[in-house]
Amino acid sequence: MASLILLVLKASILLTVFAIGLSTRPQDVTYVLRRPGLLVRSLVSINVVMPLFAACMIAVTHLQPAVQIALISLSVSPIPPMLPKKARKAAGDASYAIGLLVVAAILAIPFVPLAVHWLGKAFSTEAEISPATIALILAINVLAPLGAGILVHHVSHPIAERIARPLSVFASILLIASVLPILFTQTPAILSLIGNGTLAAVAAFVLVGLACGHLLGGPDPTNRAVLALTTSSRHPGIAAAIASANFSQQKLVGSAILLYLLVNVLMSVLYKKWFEHRHPEAKDLVSTNETNGLNR
Repeated sequence: MASLILLVLKASILLTVFAIGLSTRPQDVTYVLRRPGLLVRSLVSINVVMPLFAACMIAVTHLQPAVQIALISLSVSPIPPMLPKKARKAAGDASYAIGLLVVAAILAIPFVPLAVHWLGKAFSTEAEISPATIALILAINVLAPLGAGILVHHVSHPIAERIARPLSVFASILLIASVLPILFTQTPAILSLIGNGTLAAVAAFVLVGLACGHLLGGPDPTNRAVLALTTSSRHPGIAAAIASANFSQQKLVGSAILLYLLVNVLMSVLYKKWFEHRHPEAKDLVSTNETNGLNR
C-alpha cells in the first residue's frame, strides 16, 4: 500500500508538470534570462537568504535534530515542480515561475551538493549529496515532463489545449488521493515534533521566505507574488534525499518535512488572500491569462 501511494504521488507530480508544459511557450522558459536583474534577485532570495536564515535559526535555538535537519535540507532545496500552477492561481502569470523553475532546477545540480557540503562544514559534520542524485530527481520530476509538454504544445496546439486542463484536474485528484493517507498515517509523528519552538521555527522559515521574495520581486506585483511563493516553497523530494543520504538514523525528518508542507500551504493561502486584497487586479489577471492560455 505504501508503494502504491508513493507511485500515485509521483504520477500526480509528473502529470501536473506535463500539464504545465502543455500551456508553456518557449519564451516562458527564457523569461528570467531576458531579465538578469530579476534573475539575480531571485537567486539571492532562494539560494542565499534561506540557507543563511535556516543556519542562523538553528544556531540560536534548541530544536529537535530531525527538525534542524529538515530545515537545513529544505533551505538548500530548489523550487518544487508544482510552483507554476500555484503562481498562476496567486498572481495570474506563470511565465516568471516557469522560467525560474527551469533555471533553478539546472543550477541546483551544482549548487545543492556545494551548499550541503559547506553547511556540513559550518556545523562540524560530514554532509554530502551527489550531483547525479540531484540531476536524476530534477530530470524525472521537472525537466523531462515539462519538456515533453512543451514539445506537444509546439507540435500540436489543439491537442495541447484540449488535454491540458483535464490532465491538471486529474493530477490534482491523484495528489489528494495520495497525500491524505500519508498525512493520516504520519499525524502522530508530526504531532510529536510540535513543541520546544518547532512550530514557531517552521512558521518563521516560511514567513521569511514569503517576505524576502515579496521584497526582492521588484516593482511588478505579480513578480513579487511569484518570488514570495517561490522562496518559501522548497522541493520536499530533494530535502528528503539530502536527509536520507546523510542522516538516515533520524527517522522523524520526513515527518518534519510534512509539517513544513502543511505550514507552508496554510501561510501561502494567507499570503495569497493578503496579496489579492492589496492587488485586486490580480483576480482579473488570473482570468485573462487563463483565457490567453486557451487562445495560444
